[in-house]
Amino acid sequence: METTPTRTDLCSAPPHPHRRPEGQDAYTISEVVAFTGLTAHTLRWYERIGLMPHVDRSHTGQRRYSNRDLDWLDLVGKLRLTGMPVADMVRYAELVREGEHTYGERFELLETTRRDVLARIAELQDTLAVLDRKISFYADAERARAYEAEKVR
Repeated sequence: METTPTRTDLCSAPPHPHRRPEGQDAYTISEVVAFTGLTAHTLRWYERIGLMPHVDRSHTGQRRYSNRDLDWLDLVGKLRLTGMPVADMVRYAELVREGEHTYGERFELLETTRRDVLARIAELQDTLAVLDRKISFYADAERARAYEAEKVR
């Protein structure tokens, strides 16, 4: 009897090991700030709104982030870059916590975001084409002006 391997939703791009100390899996909020560029306020806000409710605490109550938390923050950063609304990011986080039976809903949420990103890329490509035409126009005009100035001498 064949078994299919269990698929794991890693929730992020491959980790960035060069940014983390080798063998370490517990980070303070200030270390996470240094690794991610996020502010401590943003990290606490993410926790408050349910985007990161699973942050562990030390015996003194200090937040202790794991490599898994850093991977999750990497994904959240990517989702932010897509323009995904915070409410959708929070919904995605809820779906991840609910388990595998939410794969379909997660798929739809990410597919919708992907379509939005592709539309924005197309808009940016059109904008880039306009900029390229303008730059070419001004470069040609500048060359023509320099040529005319050279002829006068």
